[in-house]
Amino acid sequence: MRHFWKATLAAAAVALAAGTAQLQAAEKLFVYVSPDAIGVNAFLKLGQTGIEMAGKKYDADVKTFESKTAADRLENVNAAVNEGADIVVVLGFEFNDIIKEVAPTAPDIQFLIVDQCIEDRPDNVHCAVFREYEASYLMGVAAGMLTKSDKVGVVGALDIPFLHRYTDGYAQGVKSVKPDATVDIRWVGGENPFADPVRAKEQAVAMNAAGADYIYTATSGGDFGVFEAAKEKGFKVFSVDVNHCPQAPGLIVDQSLKKVDVALETAVGAILNGEKKVTMALGIKEGGVGAIGLDDAVMADSKCLIAEHPDVAKKMREVAASIADGTLKLEDPMFAK
Repeated sequence: MRHFWKATLAAAAVALAAGTAQLQAAEKLFVYVSPDAIGVNAFLKLGQTGIEMAGKKYDADVKTFESKTAADRLENVNAAVNEGADIVVVLGFEFNDIIKEVAPTAPDIQFLIVDQCIEDRPDNVHCAVFREYEASYLMGVAAGMLTKSDKVGVVGALDIPFLHRYTDGYAQGVKSVKPDATVDIRWVGGENPFADPVRAKEQAVAMNAAGADYIYTATSGGDFGVFEAAKEKGFKVFSVDVNHCPQAPGLIVDQSLKKVDVALETAVGAILNGEKKVTMALGIKEGGVGAIGLDDAVMADSKCLIAEHPDVAKKMREVAASIADGTLKLEDPMFAK
């Protein structure tokens, strides 16, 4: 009987310890709400990766709520609040009005907007943004050096001030090395501009027909349509956010990288430390944006065409260094008059 009670008490202790561990694991909850279905969208995947990194680092449970419509976005943010999330992370300008509406009603919950910020925000709203135009400028430098037709292009998802950080930054980089080059800027538009590879492809094909031999694509889920056009028509491309070169071999010169996952994890840490209105603006200097061609080791294994152009990579590094140390000062196209 004594052994029976010992075994029973031991089992109870194990069960209690397991229950305590579960409670401890559930002490914090981070929820990531995407603006659209994640699917093959590498940018949205970075947000999911970032929240998982933060959950692991800070011992929190993690959930991802994918949105498909504007109504879904609001519903998902409210669902995160109702589930008692400690931190709700959203990605993109689509949430600006939603966070303005919801955050004041949930002062005990922290909200992190990645890739955007809002004015007159309460203490529980935080922002992590990027200087995308610095990396886009580097893509323009490369395109300007490589073009044979002296005509290059850039396809953006939607004609809004934020996306001019890509289109205008690229155009400025092109002009810095080839002042007489023509830069064709076109937009996907339509009902779903950030996830429309068909319309993105159409714009790229038309641009190439007009003479552009190097095209930068900043169309989010539409980028694969531009890659398809490049394969069919024989032009080369630059892309954004992550390395797509292995998925589009022989087509992509370089990528303007945006380290959303790293920024998200870092911002979550600052929030947990009790900082109010965390604001992070990450560019080349801070390592928040960059390019494949800036790192020899990364470039060698990237499967990007920049590895075949060491002279171009060298120039990109020189320009990046001048941006980082302030020698070259770039104006933010989002706020250009």
